[in-house]
Amino acid sequence: MARKAHGLGRGLDSLFGDQEDWGAGGSGSIQEIPIGELDPSPDQPRKHFDEESISQLSESIRDQGVLQPLIVVAASNGRYRIIAGERRYRACRMAGLETVPCMVRDLDIVRQMEISLIENLQREDLNPVEAARGIRALMQQCGYTQEKVAQRLGKSRPAVANLIRLLSLPEEVTEMVRDGMLTAGHARVLAGFTDPEIQTALARKAAEEGLNVRQMEALAAKMKGGTGSSKKKEAKALAPELRELQERLLERTGMRAVLSGTLKKGKIVLQYSSLEELNRLHDLLEQMEG
Repeated sequence: MARKAHGLGRGLDSLFGDQEDWGAGGSGSIQEIPIGELDPSPDQPRKHFDEESISQLSESIRDQGVLQPLIVVAASNGRYRIIAGERRYRACRMAGLETVPCMVRDLDIVRQMEISLIENLQREDLNPVEAARGIRALMQQCGYTQEKVAQRLGKSRPAVANLIRLLSLPEEVTEMVRDGMLTAGHARVLAGFTDPEIQTALARKAAEEGLNVRQMEALAAKMKGGTGSSKKKEAKALAPELRELQERLLERTGMRAVLSGTLKKGKIVLQYSSLEELNRLHDLLEQMEG
């Protein structure tokens, strides 16, 4: 089916089985469904779609038709939820199609999220923040560990851990990564600092001056080894035990955790950026109480 991308070892074929086994009728059959009966999934990891790319795909669909069906599940309201293929759906709407070829599958929520995330990772690059948030959602809603996510997505555990660490950065920095002003490599350098002010200042400098990752690494090393306020702030770095706890809180809750203090006394602050994240924390606490 789709090409592999970025070392993604497990493709959609590994989740579905061979196309020949999908059948010609019933669950898994390809149907022409009115485009007005299709709804994007609220769990779609991709939040930003390039309009030029959608327009080009739309032109291709006008000329050649839809070469690959959308994957959908039947919703309780008689409509269909798109699990894989929202770009094609948007392009079909732009092309003015009345019906779209869809493969109707019977999938539980875990499989739906896996397929949606894998499809996006394979077919068109997710920006690192979207990929990190998609992985975090998979961990939160499915109870996966980083190791389990890595296994399911065919990625290494360090690669998953590095993506998750992006979500510990200040919001301004993650927006820079999301908007393409900084790369995931830049973000990994910034994650080596513990102070949000330093992270933000260094991110702004890299974006304004167009620093590449190697230049940013050199600047970060100079800041950590130099003198002045930067060194003083970094001298207050967390104890290894607290840093590990901070990482574990991020992994388990998916929320940016900020720890300060010592092993005897300190403060933990969990930061959320949406009602959805707050609800997920509430659900996690209920699971712990249960």
